Amino acid sequence: MKRVLVIGCPGAGKSTFARRLRDVTGLPLYYLDMMWHKPDRTTVTREQFDSWLQSILKRDAWIIDGNYARTLPQRLEYCDTVFFLDFPTDICVAGAEQRIGVKREDMPWVEHEFEEEFRQYIAEFPTRQRPQMLCMLEHATSCLDVRVHVLHSRTELKTVLGDIRTNVEQSL
Repeated sequence: MKRVLVIGCPGAGKSTFARRLRDVTGLPLYYLDMMWHKPDRTTVTREQFDSWLQSILKRDAWIIDGNYARTLPQRLEYCDTVFFLDFPTDICVAGAEQRIGVKREDMPWVEHEFEEEFRQYIAEFPTRQRPQMLCMLEHATSCLDVRVHVLHSRTELKTVLGDIRTNVEQSL
């Protein structure tokens, strides 16, 4: 496990899981939101984003946090492991609500309100984005030799992190 993707619905806890995974493994962590968004809430150009992403993908080891469906097929070609946080919508909505007003290392600004458009995106995630992701993950496991972990609860996240921690400690 040297090249890891963490994907899933907003609010599921991708960034928190990715940070904990970084802390356990020592792998460098990159947040797609930090690459795409500027502090003034504008974005970089698609070309700049793609160039930065490609430079990361060519490295020997990394964790990349974020969905960005347009680039998921490309990232799947380079990764060896995917953690898909496939949580119920109510858990994701609650997770997104809990981070309002909190400074985070994975976003260049503090969200001060839970925008209705974002809430709707989370509500529609299971029927819009999830099926596409599952299709891409199925292809990755069958054609690209990628190990995919689909996690459905915070308990499963803790168990997986514990198992990884144990494996890392045993390899020292």
